[in-house]
Amino acid sequence: MLVLALDTATDAVAVGLLEVPAVEGPATVLASRVRAGARQHGEQLMPAVLEVCAAAGRQLADVDAVVCGAGPGPFTGLRVGLVSAAGLGDALGVPVYGVCSLDAVAASALDPVALDPAVGSAATLDAAALHTAAGGVGALLVVSDARRREVYWAAYDGAGHRVAGPAVDTPAALAERVTELGVRRVAGPAAAAHAELLGLAEYPAAGAALAPSPAGLVAAAGDDLRTGADPAPLRPYYLRRPDAVPPAARKRVSLG
Repeated sequence: MLVLALDTATDAVAVGLLEVPAVEGPATVLASRVRAGARQHGEQLMPAVLEVCAAAGRQLADVDAVVCGAGPGPFTGLRVGLVSAAGLGDALGVPVYGVCSLDAVAASALDPVALDPAVGSAATLDAAALHTAAGGVGALLVVSDARRREVYWAAYDGAGHRVAGPAVDTPAALAERVTELGVRRVAGPAAAAHAELLGLAEYPAAGAALAPSPAGLVAAAGDDLRTGADPAPLRPYYLRRPDAVPPAARKRVSLG
């Protein structure tokens, strides 16, 4: 099965084309692109999709399914990814599976095979292998930047199942819950910035800032993707209301 995976829930745009076996086994990343910074999701997403297809020697028409990160993340970035994924699915006549973007980070962290070399360096992969050989990652906290001096977060057990979240909190409020959540390490785009406050070691290595990767997205989609199950409606994890609000009605001015 040829799968197009994409995520725009962070400042980066992540796109990959993967071959996914129908039975158990890791997906093969045929090509991937991760474009960081500038929040230019609209300008970067479709060029990256065309680039991975060209790099893999495939056509968009060859794609059998689309997997899209559904956040949590800022409104504008999420809309770009979700609308694009839905449009591609409709145009190609293929199913579109939405997954929590934090789940994709956890899938990569808890299964080093899902770590995409385009996202992490060779040193990152080596560190992940060493951690796994030493007994696994254990319970994990995943955090990403929610702006407004807040973070999006979710907690996972050692098997990668989400046990709390996704939610949005200040880093200080989240730090007060670390003991309750029972997590041992922290990963994600905002991990490097908050690891010290949270009192947790960053995984897979200090400064890694692990982001949603195409392989992680596919891993998060799980059996539904592999079996061709009907996908759930594509819904974003916004978690809070937008900053923009409709203008208030104008006050009437009395001339009397």
